[in-house]
Amino acid sequence: MNPLYKIGITHGDINGIGYEVIMKALSDPKIVEVCTPIVYGLAKVSNYYRKILEMNDFTFQFIKNAQQFSPKKPNLINLRDDEIKISMGESSDFAGKLAEISLSAACADLKNNLIDAIVTAPVNKFNMQSPSFKFAGHTEFFSEQFKTQNTMMVMVDDALKVGFVTNHTAINETGKILNIELVLRKIKILNNSLIKDFLCTNPKIAVLAFNPHAGDNGLFGNEERTILEPAIKQAFEQNINAFGPFPADGFFASGQYKQFDAVLAMYHDQGMIPFKILANEGGVNFTAGLPIVRTSPAHGTGYDITGKNIASPAAMRNAIYWAVDILNNRKAIT
Repeated sequence: MNPLYKIGITHGDINGIGYEVIMKALSDPKIVEVCTPIVYGLAKVSNYYRKILEMNDFTFQFIKNAQQFSPKKPNLINLRDDEIKISMGESSDFAGKLAEISLSAACADLKNNLIDAIVTAPVNKFNMQSPSFKFAGHTEFFSEQFKTQNTMMVMVDDALKVGFVTNHTAINETGKILNIELVLRKIKILNNSLIKDFLCTNPKIAVLAFNPHAGDNGLFGNEERTILEPAIKQAFEQNINAFGPFPADGFFASGQYKQFDAVLAMYHDQGMIPFKILANEGGVNFTAGLPIVRTSPAHGTGYDITGKNIASPAAMRNAIYWAVDILNNRKAIT
């Protein structure tokens, strides 16, 4: 019998719902049947939230490093033993630093093949900013760590997958950076990921328009005619089944997305809003194009509900399962 994959889980922002969704997800006995979870966190913080959430039946196996992992148990590498100030529901620079420490430790172990994939709990992108961390988010961090610029944020659900041409870009900057080469490159990344990571045969990709009503023949903008249509045409000429551009509103409202294996959105909210509505609480963020597997629950730190014992673990649980599935899919085609 093959050993189970070791899935590293970063603890995210200690003042948010990270520990709650991690512990709730790992309370499901099915998790340790498909993988060995290794959390990069803090024993004192996990014990604090275990008491607050009255999760008396849940325990971590505390270990010093990933090599000491215990199979069939949720493991936690205790990154430091000093006193930790927890301010539930509040942003702090200290929480940002602890999130960076967890992320860096897990990434180092992944590079050294001590774990097989990473699942990242939510962070506060603002409080993580420091001289040692100047990334807009996890996607940009992992792209730099693994020297891979051809990456893409892909939101994943059983019924819908959405890739993005731009990630965390201001709306007034998005139109300035769109060009044929960028859109074509993103179509290729999404297509390759669908084949390699999700085992789609001859995938079909829908490309969303940039302007309302796909520009209405130039009435509301020319990006469809000058950028998107040429990029789609070039993709099709390279045997990629890319179609569009489709007006985003009617595309989702009519259920047309069900006819495609994935959708390519031009900017964050264009794809994220319909995805989160359709995926409900179970959506997962996956970084396509990396040589490693990284997933994350598709929600934020949840400061407003921290400590209230109402955070759903569905997305965290799904992020773990998808990490395992993608590892298996990549192995199946090698």
